[in-house]
Amino acid sequence: MSIDTSRWDVLDWRRQVADLYRAVREADDPAQAHAQWVAGRDHLLTAHPASPVPAAQRAAFAGARVAAYDPAFRFVVPVDLDVEPARRDVATGTDGVVPLERVGRVDLPGIGSLDLWWTALYGGGVFVPLRDATSGRTSYGGGRYLLDTVKGADLGGDAGALVLDLNFAYQPSCAYDDAWACPLPGPGNTVAARVPVGEQHAG
Repeated sequence: MSIDTSRWDVLDWRRQVADLYRAVREADDPAQAHAQWVAGRDHLLTAHPASPVPAAQRAAFAGARVAAYDPAFRFVVPVDLDVEPARRDVATGTDGVVPLERVGRVDLPGIGSLDLWWTALYGGGVFVPLRDATSGRTSYGGGRYLLDTVKGADLGGDAGALVLDLNFAYQPSCAYDDAWACPLPGPGNTVAARVPVGEQHAG
């Protein structure tokens, strides 16, 4: 099954996502920023022509289920850059084969460690997926995304102090429509802890 999504719709989607995350980064109150993010993401999912929610289902789609904000799941952590190089080539639904190169690792106290991947395409960007003990139970079985800066999902910071707020964990497009093929978390992005915040299962 092919995905018939206009390139101009995708361009507009990415602009709106980038604007939404810019507002998140500029907000003084993370909980208020989270509420704005939930509302903005719901608007995109329910009304935007590039939404991963199938067009025939959008009228009945009530929006994503997102857990209440919990500040205990917000981290500002340094990146360990001294990691063994690794590469993954991931086939996707719309972007062809996406090469991912491991560029660092972060330790989230009480949660575990996660690999940081660089999307090695033109322009590049940081990609951080997550699979946790809620995956396949209350959240999508394939995992969720924390950062995907190529597509505008950027919570801020740098290698010295990277913002990873798990309240903003969201489902990849394939959670809404299996016509999509998405990069999913590997062993280095899988933790045993429960992450009960963020976007919950589409079903």
